[in-house]
Amino acid sequence: MANLEITTSVITINYNGLKDTCELIESLPLEDKSIEVIVVDNASKEDEASIIASRYPQVKVIRSEQNLGFAGGNNLGIKAARGCYLFFINNDTILRCKKEDVRCKMFFQPLTDRLESSPEIGMVCPKIRFAWENHPIQFAGYTPLSRYTMRNHSIGFGETDRGQYDTAHPTPYAHGAAMMVKREALEKVGLMPECYFLYYEELDWSMMFTRAGYSIWYEPACTIYHKESQATGQNSPLKTYYLTRNRLLFVKRNIKGLQRYITYTYLLLVVATRDICKYIMCQQFNLVSATIKGIKNFILER
Repeated sequence: MANLEITTSVITINYNGLKDTCELIESLPLEDKSIEVIVVDNASKEDEASIIASRYPQVKVIRSEQNLGFAGGNNLGIKAARGCYLFFINNDTILRCKKEDVRCKMFFQPLTDRLESSPEIGMVCPKIRFAWENHPIQFAGYTPLSRYTMRNHSIGFGETDRGQYDTAHPTPYAHGAAMMVKREALEKVGLMPECYFLYYEELDWSMMFTRAGYSIWYEPACTIYHKESQATGQNSPLKTYYLTRNRLLFVKRNIKGLQRYITYTYLLLVVATRDICKYIMCQQFNLVSATIKGIKNFILER
């Protein structure tokens, strides 16, 4: 049962990312008693949980002795959360507002207002901009996945923000860097799927919300700034492995009939082959191995 004094639970995952996590915490309105902040430490090599708890006594810190992945860590936070709304945010993001600015205390209001504007809305995402240079847009909603290739794109990606995406609208999928859900919708839909470990969880979770009858919205009245891929690296073997494996896993869980096998064929013969050739040409043999391992493990896990 949600605690009536806590309106919003902010949940973030820390994995060897103390500096980023502290920068995020310091950008949050910690003085607002209607907000609780939960940090799940996903078995960082050093005892970063104790450091965070010592620096920020008002933050609830949960230490996991094993790395539970993105979904597992967030699910641990969900079980400890008391808010009517749960806001999941990457630790490599920041809110851009000064503590004395009234907008900081009201930061989450546009998101909660959007969720309450209709009983059919179960999840909402803010505008997401990159945290460098002139802060280009990363996310202003998603286009639907194409029927067979599973390709889509983030609306506004890389564009300078001139207010061209300042109208709220439905989006088929949430962005995992920042998303808020209603507790009542969460209790109907269920926890994040933990089979992915890293990448594609929010896409699958979005499908679960949609199948349960909820819509997902993009709300530009709230903006966060994302450093992106601080934990895994922009082009790391870890990221390559999970993206390769999880594309196939997502298809298995969400696509049926002949379409599933057409998509498998495209992902294996076109996408994986293209990626392997590209990595060989760039002499990135560790990424070649990661791609092959992702395919192999998906087949073995079936």
